[in-house]
Amino acid sequence: MRKGFTREPRRDEPVAPGKNYITPGGLRRLKEEYHFLLTRERPAVTEVVAWAASNGDRSENADYQYGKRRLRQIDGRLRFLTKRIEAAEVVDPEAPRSGAAAAKAFFGATVRFEDAEGNEREVSIVGTDEVDLARNHISWVSPLGRALMKSAEGDSVALQAPGGTTHLTVLEVRYERIAVEPFREPPGAESTAKSRLRQDLQTDEE
Repeated sequence: MRKGFTREPRRDEPVAPGKNYITPGGLRRLKEEYHFLLTRERPAVTEVVAWAASNGDRSENADYQYGKRRLRQIDGRLRFLTKRIEAAEVVDPEAPRSGAAAAKAFFGATVRFEDAEGNEREVSIVGTDEVDLARNHISWVSPLGRALMKSAEGDSVALQAPGGTTHLTVLEVRYERIAVEPFREPPGAESTAKSRLRQDLQTDEE
């Protein structure tokens, strides 16, 4: 039995209470993961569990024990995704804005700033389910996200960091499409392994 990947929230990843602010791409990714787990991965693991259960003593059956544990993990993730999707408050960064809403950094803004040494960085402020440091996507409830919120070009903001307070100068605030990494089926998923097996069997028959 292959080990599938089920992402759990990290300990340092806060989940905002109440509404789950999220971009359209982020919500789409949550729904795609939910659909994959519910319609493909869970049925595939259930099938393995049923097969393992038919092989005798379940207490010493590694496939059965692992399969049941995977089902609990999947069900837990499905419950988590359901809550996040139901609480979703979609904010489109590309939506028209005017006045302070266009000039200041709010959820969905892309902000370019520099530190006291003149080092520049650019980040996009997204939801807690969309954090992707490789793409410079930071959570709106992170220390940096909170420091930048409501700032405008030319403002100086204070970032409270573990090493002390750092002052940042905002150089630009803009709103544009934020490309969220789409959901991809994990290579170790049980459903992926079964799909490849069926393809191999069909190829052999041909």
